[in-house]
Amino acid sequence: MEPYLSFRGRRALVTGAGKGGRAADRAGGSGAGRGRAGPGLTPLSTGIGRAVAVALSKAGAQVTALSRTAADLESLARECPEIKVLCLDLADWDATEAAVSAAGPFELLVNNAGVAMLQPFLEVTRDALQRSFDVNLHAVLHVSQIVARQMIAQGVPGAIVNISSQASQRAIRDHAVYCSTKSALDMLSQVMAMELGPHKIRVNTVNPTVVMTAMGRANWNDPKKSAAMLSRIPLGKFAEVDDVVNSILFLLSDKSAMTTGTSLMVDGGFLVS
Repeated sequence: MEPYLSFRGRRALVTGAGKGGRAADRAGGSGAGRGRAGPGLTPLSTGIGRAVAVALSKAGAQVTALSRTAADLESLARECPEIKVLCLDLADWDATEAAVSAAGPFELLVNNAGVAMLQPFLEVTRDALQRSFDVNLHAVLHVSQIVARQMIAQGVPGAIVNISSQASQRAIRDHAVYCSTKSALDMLSQVMAMELGPHKIRVNTVNPTVVMTAMGRANWNDPKKSAAMLSRIPLGKFAEVDDVVNSILFLLSDKSAMTTGTSLMVDGGFLVS
């Protein structure tokens, strides 16, 4: 984080912010470092959301960190007692409406929560499809509605950053559902930017490649596995958590005051290779 990026006094909500949140997974090769979901489609976890919450707090923001995993939030609260925590499953529409409305208003929003349920196209299940769209798209729309309505009611400018993926713009094997949800998220973000712009609310996405969270390192430490992906990245390396966090902070800050409706690729050049 650049030292001149100050968020002092601003209120921020970060979803998927326990250790990124168990509902904040980006599967290996699709946007952050995670491997294929195992039996039962159990999501893994990433540290991006947590890192964003901590960075915003250190930069002076009043942060509310949201996750569906209480233990992760308890750990975060011990690390940063000044961060407020909110335990919530964003797939529960009514509970989300009540809890986020009560926690606000906010001026900054990072929609980081997401799931990556990886299956070959011919094996995609209804449950995986429903859960993926519930969290990766429906929850982003819903949380953003709640927060944006509060911004408008308060008459304050705001910034929303939705965490997408390089998989929104490039087909990846076994990622039919994930790619689809992230492509939909990019377009949703553009429409949000168009409609919320007159209210001085900016909306952008950050689209990472594989990210070297603890889970990312565990999933991509096999040179045979990582070589194929790295060969498609001109910079020859995966992203670090700070690479993603710094991009998010820039888009939240006044340094990007004329930037809205864009997708900021943090992919080392993957899409141009």
